Amino acid sequence: MLLAYLPSLLEGARLTLAVAFASLLLALLLGLAGATAKLSGSAFWRRAATAYTTLIRGVPDLVLMLLIFFGGQIAINALVQRLGLAYVDIDPFVAGVATLGFIFGAYFTETFRGAILAIPPGQMEAGRAFGMSAWAVFRRVTAPQMVRFAIPSFTNNWLVLVKSTALVSVIGLNDVMHKAGQAAGATREPFTFYLTVGALYLAVTTLSVILLRALEKRFSRGVKVATL
Repeated sequence: MLLAYLPSLLEGARLTLAVAFASLLLALLLGLAGATAKLSGSAFWRRAATAYTTLIRGVPDLVLMLLIFFGGQIAINALVQRLGLAYVDIDPFVAGVATLGFIFGAYFTETFRGAILAIPPGQMEAGRAFGMSAWAVFRRVTAPQMVRFAIPSFTNNWLVLVKSTALVSVIGLNDVMHKAGQAAGATREPFTFYLTVGALYLAVTTLSVILLRALEKRFSRGVKVATL
């Protein structure tokens, strides 16, 4: 019975991975922006970034998913109605990516902020003293070291993000959880299909851990040699 539904589950898994990687890209952009805001000299941007991270950590992911999908659709259609435009139906993929990216952008904000603070400030000051632009200092001094400090926390956030993609099934996206639910309902064998989904998630997270640990070793290689 499982073999008959396996192509459908794999197609759902492909869509789940697409959601995960698209959400990760958005989360990284928001995380960098949030970390920059928290470390800026502007009290307004620091407070805005703090409010953002506090809100995300205080509201459950599922609630945010439903608020953005349904609330966003209501707000957008209220606007287009005033403009005399046609009804807009928000795509579940877009809503899922926007929600997960928005949620994990807050967590990556703290990841990047902590990584930047771990870099000795004298190194960035030296770069500016040599006449380097702010972008050059970030690209040649801050970013390479920030990556090394951020990888452990990045790994944890990525693993949680992958697992959180299961939430998009509640807004109608045909991801692997949605496909498994359909198969379980048709065959009345929920244990078989949800166990298979669990195995697929475990495979993705295990591979992710292996690759990210290798990446961490690569970025830490020179540091480890220097500390012997």
